[in-house]
Amino acid sequence: MAKAAKRLVICVDNSGYEVSLERRKIYVSIPDAKAESLGQLRVIDESGEDYLYPKKAFIAVALPRLIRRAVLHAI
Repeated sequence: MAKAAKRLVICVDNSGYEVSLERRKIYVSIPDAKAESLGQLRVIDESGEDYLYPKKAFIAVALPRLIRRAVLHAI
């Protein structure tokens, strides 16, 4: 089975999650179809663990492959 690709998302609203998320920061989102159907995203937050957050708190970001690779390497 192929592993689903991680997505990059930018936090645009950290209301209620100020300790776990920083506004305007890029995060890695792990695919989770069930969570997304409930309006949530599974995101690796400041703790380094993945948790569910409201989908509306993020926007997806598409970067050229070389930049995406550099960002993923830096995170």
